[in-house]
Amino acid sequence: MANAVENTPVPLCVLISGRGSNLRAIGEAVAAGRLRAVIRLVVSNRADAAGLEWSRGQGIETLALPHQDYPSVEAYDEALVQALKARGVRLVCLAGFMRILGPVFCKAFPQAVLNVHPSLLPSFPGAAAQAEALAHGVKVSGVTVHFVTPELDAGPIIMQAAVPVRDDDTYETLSTRILVEEHRVYPEAIQRIIAGGWRVDGRRVVTNPVSET
Repeated sequence: MANAVENTPVPLCVLISGRGSNLRAIGEAVAAGRLRAVIRLVVSNRADAAGLEWSRGQGIETLALPHQDYPSVEAYDEALVQALKARGVRLVCLAGFMRILGPVFCKAFPQAVLNVHPSLLPSFPGAAAQAEALAHGVKVSGVTVHFVTPELDAGPIIMQAAVPVRDDDTYETLSTRILVEEHRVYPEAIQRIIAGGWRVDGRRVVTNPVSET
């Protein structure tokens, strides 16, 4: 996705595997005018994902694309790319999508695939971030929105927000507070990318300086 300013709503695809709470947060931000986008398509690798039902209720096109139906990651990525390109999708947002996207997909949408992760990356990548934060005794965890690369949770970081870890926290209580921040930060980060004025410099996502005239 080019990092120029977008003047028309950007067509999004949201990828989910479950309830889609971040999908709903994105949809609410679109409806409130805080996110200059339109959710063109919601795709899940699980046909029973609750987020698909919510999307249909909002009049959003949905697609169940079970990964078990494809012989390889590459074949699945190719099918996914074709589905998104056919619908004019320009920005892809992962929202609890429990699949690693490979080079085929990432090359098809350069600097246009985002993910939200429940830790302050690069600490605690992967699916057990909250449990690992508690096990390691960290005092601060949080949320990271980053560009997606074929490496797990390793893409350039767009935004982060800190969440204190309390002495009496359990997995459930910490996860709940982190999720609140995910719902706040993710739409804001998406809008930042849509608004333009940024560039990727190595591993850093930085704001382009405003030239004086």
